[in-house]
Amino acid sequence: MPMLVHDRMLELMEAEGIRTLFGIPDPSFVGMFIAAETRGWRVIAPHHEQAGAFMADGLWRMTGVPGVIVGNQGPGVANLAAAAICAAKENTPTIFIAGQRQRFYEQRVRKGRFQYTHQPRYFEAAMKYVGVIEYPEQVDEIFHEAFRRALSGTPGPVYIEFPQNVMTTPLDLPPAPPPQPYRLTRQAADPNRLADAVTLIAAARAPILLVGQGVFVSRAHQAMTDLARVLPCPIIQTPGGPAVLPGLEARTFPYATPAGIASVAAADLVIAVGTEIGEPIHYGVGRHWAQGNTDRKWIYVERDPLAIGVNRPIDAPLVGDLRDVLPQLTAALAPLNLAAPPSLADAETAHAAYREQLFASAPTRSTPIHTARLAMEATGALPDDTVMIRDGGAVNIFTWAFSRLVPRDVLWCQNFGHLGTGLPHAIGAQLAVGDSRRVALITGDSSFLFHISELETAVRKNLPVVCVVGCDYAWGLEVAVYKSAFGLQSPETEAHWGNQLRLDKIAEGFGAYGELVETAEAIAPAVRRALASGKPAVIQVPIDALANATEVPGFAEFASWYGDGGY
Repeated sequence: MPMLVHDRMLELMEAEGIRTLFGIPDPSFVGMFIAAETRGWRVIAPHHEQAGAFMADGLWRMTGVPGVIVGNQGPGVANLAAAAICAAKENTPTIFIAGQRQRFYEQRVRKGRFQYTHQPRYFEAAMKYVGVIEYPEQVDEIFHEAFRRALSGTPGPVYIEFPQNVMTTPLDLPPAPPPQPYRLTRQAADPNRLADAVTLIAAARAPILLVGQGVFVSRAHQAMTDLARVLPCPIIQTPGGPAVLPGLEARTFPYATPAGIASVAAADLVIAVGTEIGEPIHYGVGRHWAQGNTDRKWIYVERDPLAIGVNRPIDAPLVGDLRDVLPQLTAALAPLNLAAPPSLADAETAHAAYREQLFASAPTRSTPIHTARLAMEATGALPDDTVMIRDGGAVNIFTWAFSRLVPRDVLWCQNFGHLGTGLPHAIGAQLAVGDSRRVALITGDSSFLFHISELETAVRKNLPVVCVVGCDYAWGLEVAVYKSAFGLQSPETEAHWGNQLRLDKIAEGFGAYGELVETAEAIAPAVRRALASGKPAVIQVPIDALANATEVPGFAEFASWYGDGGY
């Protein structure tokens, strides 16, 4: 039957598994929103398009299905620009759909046109593809090309513009095809390179698995776990992939911890999966990699052939979708009956002792609350299967170090360091997991204030995200940098918000649960009450501003990310 262009757009997205639409239903998209709801889609209207794009990102990271955000012509599209840059850096295949005025405006020689600017030029540098639907008949080829680009090689965002003059044109087309006829959906590794990798693994005496965020974003938890069971060696978490594979917690070590550093130094073979081997792990060459077996061999599972050998030499590149390559490698290694390296047991013991000592070193005072104590108390009260969202600077790093929860899913903006993603990420993640799991955000007040209005979105959509906000009433990490560089107090980094800022009351005003906690012992009970409320919740925790700025754990490691990979 004939359909309008926006109906066909929805059908094309359904063929890719998409059933959620983020955006503000302004004039360009009212018809699409009504049609989407009629077709049974979830339609989520944020208060800011940028936040909507971050929600789409959170949904992608928890489902492996691209998120879609729309922006109305002019200012709505402008609000998406920063999120588009972030998506490009985070390798997020968000589909940005932009409304625009009729196409004859494009070449008109006029000044002062309302809500009009030439939009694609602002996105071209960040997008893997920019397509404009000049004629209604182009809708299929433009959407197919957008998905082809977004999901081929390293994932990334795409931009589709939807001018008003094509909105009401009827189309008579066959049903939208599934992805397989128009893009590569699965790709296994070359058998010869796979044989090379097996030979390297069979000869290794101290291999390690280097596991990045891509494993979790692609929802390859089980495939990675299966490989780790036939390859019983240390699992090194990159900063971007701080989640833990179920059942393998004991031999999973964060990259820069003592057990992680020792395992890296001892390794004669690295199997890197789901990571860019980027600056936060020193390109696999500098800092910790410059110790021990510096001539170690590398196997790299990577979708993009153009990434092979860029940051460091690779001995056995396994180019393909890790969801296909990992089972290949597992099947090839199973007959070898590989044994754990002798050093693994020692590393497990050392890491357990390190964590115990770390927690014992945290200040025990009740007030002012130290950020380490905040992280320990808050995370210790969360269910084991909680999806953890991290945001901010100092609070983020403290949570990274002192979390008592060992999560299997962690979301944060590691590649770009963009602040304010936390609450939108939490909303997207809660949409993904529904009622099956809880989602908790641990963040600082500065970051939380970026998109605090999205609390209303969480309330409206009955998404019971729990937000624990450490409040130093200042720009935490910036305070330390400013004092270190200039030895002075800055009136802007050390803000004077003080106790006048009541996030718990703001939360209540939105219809969420809110609570102010001023002693360390009260944090865990407050988190449990927030969970039990069944509402979106904000737990406001004033923290020791000086300690938050000057006692950040592992700050030297964090600072080394800016040193060109530790070379």
